[in-house]
Amino acid sequence: MTRRHVVVIGAGPAGLAAAEAALGAGARVTLVDAADQPGGQYHRMLPDAYRATRPERLQHGWHAFDRRRRRVLGHPRCAWWPETSVWALERPDPDRPAVPRVHALRGPADGGGRRRVVLQPDALVLAVGAHDRVLPFPGWELPGVFTAGAAQALAKGERVVVGDRVVVAGSGPFLLPVAASLLEAGSRVLAVLEAGTATTLVRGWGRRPWQLAAQAGKAAELARYAALLARHRVPYRVGRTVVEARGDGRVEEVVTARLRADWSVVPGSEHTVPVDAVCVTHGFSPQLELPLAAGCALRGGAGGEFVAVDDDQRTSVPGVYAAGEITGVAGAPAARSQGALAGWLAAGGDPAAPVLRPLRRSRDQGRAFADRLARAHPVGAAWRGWLRPDTVICRCEEADYASLCRAAGSEASAGPRVTKLETRAGLGPCQARVCGPTVAELLTGRVAQRELPDLPAPTPHHRPIAHPIRLAELAAAAEPADPEPGAPEPAACGPAAPEPATADPATPAPAAERPPSAPPPSPPDTHP
Repeated sequence: MTRRHVVVIGAGPAGLAAAEAALGAGARVTLVDAADQPGGQYHRMLPDAYRATRPERLQHGWHAFDRRRRRVLGHPRCAWWPETSVWALERPDPDRPAVPRVHALRGPADGGGRRRVVLQPDALVLAVGAHDRVLPFPGWELPGVFTAGAAQALAKGERVVVGDRVVVAGSGPFLLPVAASLLEAGSRVLAVLEAGTATTLVRGWGRRPWQLAAQAGKAAELARYAALLARHRVPYRVGRTVVEARGDGRVEEVVTARLRADWSVVPGSEHTVPVDAVCVTHGFSPQLELPLAAGCALRGGAGGEFVAVDDDQRTSVPGVYAAGEITGVAGAPAARSQGALAGWLAAGGDPAAPVLRPLRRSRDQGRAFADRLARAHPVGAAWRGWLRPDTVICRCEEADYASLCRAAGSEASAGPRVTKLETRAGLGPCQARVCGPTVAELLTGRVAQRELPDLPAPTPHHRPIAHPIRLAELAAAAEPADPEPGAPEPAACGPAAPEPATADPATPAPAAERPPSAPPPSPPDTHP
């Protein structure tokens, strides 16, 4: 019996659900993630050396996640590839429809002797997630200024606090779980500052409030965060944010200011707060390098650009599916529904299976929530007023705002490629992952002011090489990592789960163990 081989890139809520559903449909699955444990940022786990005895106190939905993790990693048809970087997707023939080949490096990101392998799947599920977007402000390059996601990762994954006196600032509901993680890890959170004004928030969340009934779980989660902040006496202020960080060698104080609806600073509202750390996020940037490398079309929306998918989570490329935050930031429950739907259909499951109906309904509710979230927490256009000529925009190459303005003001260097070469913005180690959207927005605004519409728009997410790779690794011969159809993965392909998988009625037995008269398997329930 020939089984479809489904490769799932990303082992967060969407990727893990996709792998489980694909296994339930009878496929072989290779689950790939750059981390050493599944779960992504949402279910980031402590290292084994000091694993919490009661992880459910630190993680939302821990028991459901743990059951799913054990089922997937312990399944005989699943190969779990941790610490694996997918550095390129290659379309064999751009003129003929084919699933892209997956080029990966197996081994720690900074280690030597990584194996270069190539997979040729029958279907590909992209669930690579998103990362923080941070708008620049004077002093944001100082040590002690963290992205909110990095601070939460240290608190959840290492139980390390970024500081004793911390301010959390930016925009969006993500500020609340970050503050909660810091408080639980031992930091003193001085304030949570939401840049959006009360009018904007009410307009976004208050419109058609009955539609929020489908998000009762998020309302309960919000209530828990509000109770935690109240218990620790942490003020939550709207219409205010951090506009400057100061310090000698590291951050020692921040300047907060009240904002108008367009995020311009209200004169005279500045206030200085002594801190030893500040955590900032202004939304999320989807990781679009691999979808673009695969040739997937994008769609624009209120929250930026995302991968365009149809009602079956198919992208514009045959055999390639997308799920999670690269299709829209809607939270973990929606990501799980999208992942389960994508994995089941990528494995060749029946698209009319009755059990898919609640998944589609949850997915559609997630899409509506993502649109509401983007409209309730937009980035105001006047944030550029925070900048000074010497404000660093690209922290890797120390390109400042004045150099970008000079480049955009010259007709000879106003194009994005020439600007990159002239200012070196986006050419550092992060390859514009942090500054790319900001540089693109600043350049687009400057070029539009000079009425040069024929210049190409900047493309901050287009990277043929998605992850750093050494020249020696690039020159080395790639190992074919695709076994014979239906054969189990060799042991070298990845460790099994630390404990045997637990029996669960939602997960069907492998095909060889089912009697011929057994009904076709159903996709697993992805709701905790």
